[in-house]
Order: sequence, then C-alpha cells, then structure tokens
Amino acid sequence: MSVNKFPPKPKYDPDTGPVYLYGLHTVRAALDNPRREKRELLVTPNALGRLKETGPVGGLKIVETTPKELDRLLGADAVHQGAALEVEPVSRFGLNDISPLKLVVVLDQVTDPHNVGAILRTACAFGAEALITTQRYAPRETGVMAKAASGALDLVPLIEVRNLGDTLELLKKHGMHVLGFDSEAPAPLGPRAGGQALAIVLGAEGKGLRQRTRELCDEMVRLDMPGPIKSLNVSNAAAIALFAATAGGK
Repeated sequence: MSVNKFPPKPKYDPDTGPVYLYGLHTVRAALDNPRREKRELLVTPNALGRLKETGPVGGLKIVETTPKELDRLLGADAVHQGAALEVEPVSRFGLNDISPLKLVVVLDQVTDPHNVGAILRTACAFGAEALITTQRYAPRETGVMAKAASGALDLVPLIEVRNLGDTLELLKKHGMHVLGFDSEAPAPLGPRAGGQALAIVLGAEGKGLRQRTRELCDEMVRLDMPGPIKSLNVSNAAAIALFAATAGGK
C-alpha cells in the first residue's frame, strides 16, 4: 500500500492564519498598492498570464499551483480564479492622515466580513475618503472581505477606532454633518444640499445604531421604502444611503 509522503496541508483558518487575498481583481489591487506588504503569490500559469496583462507582478516570490490546491487551501467556496496572494494586513490610517474629508462611511459594530467588504466597494464607487470601523466587534481582514470589496480594500483607507463616540465628535470638528440611518427614525431622508461634507453612519443588522451613537448624530433618518419590508441588509442600505445622501451634490 503506497503512502502519501506529502499529505495536504490542513485547511487554512481565515480567523487565525495568514491573510490570503484571492481573485484576479482583488490580487491586482493589492499588487498595485505600494503600502501593502506582500509575501508570496500562489498562482496557476493561466492566472499569472492574466495578471501580467493588467500590470507588473513585481519581485515577490511566485509559487505555481493548481486550482485544486487552491481549493484545498482556501476552501471550495472561495472564488479564487487561480490566484491567491499572501499578505500582511492592509496599513491602517488615522483621521489626521486623510484630507480633505468630504464623505466617509462609519460602521457601528458591523461584524460580517461580506457586508464590510461590500460596503467598502460601494464607498469606493461613491468616492468616499475612508471607511471607519470599531476596533472591537468588527471583522478581521480576510480574503472573504477582500473578495466582497473587489479591490476596494486596497483603494479606500480603512480606519479602526477605539471610541466611536470620540471619533464622531472629531468628524464634527472637521465640519462634517453626521447622518445616522435607522429604519425606525422619525424622518425620511430628503434631498441634501450640494457640497455638504457627510459622515454616513450605519449600524449592525438587528441591533442598529447604539444609543450613544444615535445621540451624537446631527440627524437621524430612515430610507423611505413603500413596500412591506422596511429594513435592508446593511450593505444594500449603504448603497442606497450613499446614493440618496450624495445625489444633491451631483
């Protein structure tokens, strides 16, 4: 009976193991980010050719692999397109690193990495300068988050803060209007004056915004939806909120 001398590696745990970004768009954005520390690129020959068509790969270590080996490493549900990049977590920013501040998205304890990634993608599409999350009750950077962000993790500064209340106060000092969203808010979101600097604040599904966060918002509004369902997945709500809140400035 033959014995496999090279048994497969145990499946990687995204919550404790190294950070792997996967998918061609996500890997390309990370390769193009000079602030991103890259370790090695695990890639099929076909995917490597496609990556080289969109830009340089750089001098990092390249390990040729197969789709099956990537499935084994990342999990069968990971849509990796033949490429996975091992990296250090993206460099975090502080509010003082970003100027001017005209549009930011603030998440109050949103923990699902799919949602955070999707919100990052939407924030990037609307030209937001940053996404702010709490240090606690926020997801670790993973390939799941990066894949949902479709490259935006390396394009939109991600800021983690210890105290969200202090951060909202600081945003106000920067001249931003802090706009909180809640499905039970008394007033619907109406047309906005163009040119107003906005901080869009969204809470976790179910819990919504915490009481202290609500108190610090300059205005609490809801998305006025005529149908029988009055609440949305937070990533969908973020997209509608950003469109509605910024439409007056276009």
